[in-house]
Amino acid sequence: MAVCNIVSFPSQIKDDWPGYSLDLFSYPAHYSGDLDCVYIPHGVIMDRTERLARNIMDDLGDHDIVVLCVLKGGYQFCADLVDRIKALSRNSNHTIPMRVHFIRLKSYVNDQSTEDLHILGAEDLSSLNGKNVLIVEAIVDTGKTMKTLLKHVEAAGPKMIKVAGLLVKRVPHNAACLPDYVGFEIPNRFVVGYALDYNEYFRDLNHICVISENGKMKYKI
Repeated sequence: MAVCNIVSFPSQIKDDWPGYSLDLFSYPAHYSGDLDCVYIPHGVIMDRTERLARNIMDDLGDHDIVVLCVLKGGYQFCADLVDRIKALSRNSNHTIPMRVHFIRLKSYVNDQSTEDLHILGAEDLSSLNGKNVLIVEAIVDTGKTMKTLLKHVEAAGPKMIKVAGLLVKRVPHNAACLPDYVGFEIPNRFVVGYALDYNEYFRDLNHICVISENGKMKYKI
């Protein structure tokens, strides 16, 4: 049911991309010294999200879908993606009736992914039986977390599963299970902002940024 290939071709950011100078953008002063650069500005994220919404409308138009938002990092991307799909539905011959369900995953300690994956909300997935499901996730790196989540969702017996991921990291030992809709393919750098966190900090950044070593040490647990 789940398709592990990319329907939407991602905007690829090269390994040597240095990012934008922080001086070009506004960001919370309490993060001064905690960031290396702005990697993807908020406006670029919004433009790419609208493109993904159009691709989803083309593929899933007139299907009744359940959007499964992966918390916490995916809440901003999910909200913006759903808003753009709703706007397109209002101005198109196609429409996508949507309901939104939430699930929370936790697998990171500091900047390292662990084998210990916690899934909160999995007990409610029985409501996905027979439904068309669009999983919305902020970032996919090794793919192990996504593969585990897909197993749980598939066990609920949905009619169809599609995955939208804002970011896909190029990392060693990638599990090769990629989202159907990808916003950006990025190098293996630890990014924060736009609801992506480092130990619950940086979710209040509008832009996607690269955390500095000072920031990692400051908020390390």
